[in-house]
Amino acid sequence: MRDFTVAVVGAGPAGVYVSDILLRQIAAKREELGLGEDVTAHIDLFEKLPVPFGLVRYGVAPDHPAIKFIIGALEKTLNNPQIRLMADVEFGRDIQLEDLTQRYDAVIFATGAVDDRPLEIPGAKGAKGSKGAEGAHAANVFGAARFVEWYDGYPTAPAQWPLEAREVAVLGGGNVAMDISRLLVRYPDDLLHTDIPQNVYDGLAANKAEDVHVFVRRDVTHAKFSVQELRELEALPGVEIVTYAEDFSDDVLTDAHMAAASEDKLTRQMVDELLAVRAMSEKMMAERVDFEGQPARRRFHLHFNANPLEIVREDGADGAVQAVRIERTVTDASGVMRGTGEVRDVPVQAVYHAIGYKPAEIPGIPYDEAAYTLDNEGGRIAGMPFVYATGWAKRGPVGLIGSTKSDALETVENVLADWAASEQKGRVAALVNASDSADSAGADIAELLAERGVQPLDYAAWQRVDAYERALGAAAQREHIKVISEDELRAIARGEKTAPSAQSAPKQE
Repeated sequence: MRDFTVAVVGAGPAGVYVSDILLRQIAAKREELGLGEDVTAHIDLFEKLPVPFGLVRYGVAPDHPAIKFIIGALEKTLNNPQIRLMADVEFGRDIQLEDLTQRYDAVIFATGAVDDRPLEIPGAKGAKGSKGAEGAHAANVFGAARFVEWYDGYPTAPAQWPLEAREVAVLGGGNVAMDISRLLVRYPDDLLHTDIPQNVYDGLAANKAEDVHVFVRRDVTHAKFSVQELRELEALPGVEIVTYAEDFSDDVLTDAHMAAASEDKLTRQMVDELLAVRAMSEKMMAERVDFEGQPARRRFHLHFNANPLEIVREDGADGAVQAVRIERTVTDASGVMRGTGEVRDVPVQAVYHAIGYKPAEIPGIPYDEAAYTLDNEGGRIAGMPFVYATGWAKRGPVGLIGSTKSDALETVENVLADWAASEQKGRVAALVNASDSADSAGADIAELLAERGVQPLDYAAWQRVDAYERALGAAAQREHIKVISEDELRAIARGEKTAPSAQSAPKQE
């Protein structure tokens, strides 16, 4: 019997959770699996960026610091001697599938979602989710993923973001739509308690937005907002919430709608919170004030039963954005939506769409274009023994961060079932025979990377980055300021750049 070696690709929540659950399940199921007491698992966790934590670091809005406390729990998992972080190693560039299948008993992809689903309506040129910023910027139509990367300081995001529009449309009825809308009406000084980078602070300080319109295709009872998102909306300083009576009327929110919403506790809580938002907004609109009764300089418009049909442009398809064309819809209690034929144009100069993310395609791994996932069943990649998926790569970009835990458990159970059913209680990887230790297997991949000139960054390297960012924050009288340059992150991680002193760091006014 020998130890079980696993490669996990992606060190976001999905990758860290699946690593933790795999170790726990092996410990709990030794007898069931027929393992000896001394058999353990060793996991190499590969991450393409110089730092771990994926979605938590680069996908959560900066004014969600409570959610970012998840990093503390993820750090405890990474600080496990059975898990080795190998950051700054990109699959498809530095390592290939064959490199991993030859050296590990199982390979698990936890690669998340990096792109937007395309917006397929007339006038949406430049909104195809391209990672290049220029096309989308020229069209003033933006995918949510790119904007989130900018305000979260993703290393490859543009340094500046065009925030010239005074009237902005956001298309989508979920938490991402709420996040980007909230950031578009936020005043930067309200974010000084967060980890926003300096360039994001400066960009938001120059933001010209006055009216941000959120368009949700279905009715109030079929929105996908979380209660927490709505409560944060209610407490935006200097922002008036604008709602519309027709979206809350009895003929739209019927007894049947409310009864259907009550069948799910979270849905009913969300609906009740939206009704509270409506009550607050009526007072705000009457007095033109924010939630504290202070004058409001910006307005957050919340539209329901509003289906975007077209982005109206000046002088045809290539001109400046002038408006978004909306059709009034009707949604029945079961969620079936139909158009009414009632169409209107809402003047805007920029459009953001948050209609869903598209998980990354991976070289050599089959992809399900219809489901926007790696092609898998229960986490098992189609036609590829001992290769698996978890997280958004497995189920698509749905659910909250915590949903990834139950998702990872299913993948782990299938990994262990396959392992237990194999001839030697664990497939013998091609370059590791039964007498080898897990350490020799790990050394083998490290040697291969060294031959290719790749220097992985480990957990200690992440700790140096974290300490540096906290020191940078302390020097500016803040808790934490995120570093965004990949080269700078590498230098800090390798100990080549020391933390700033309180005297040397810039202060934000």
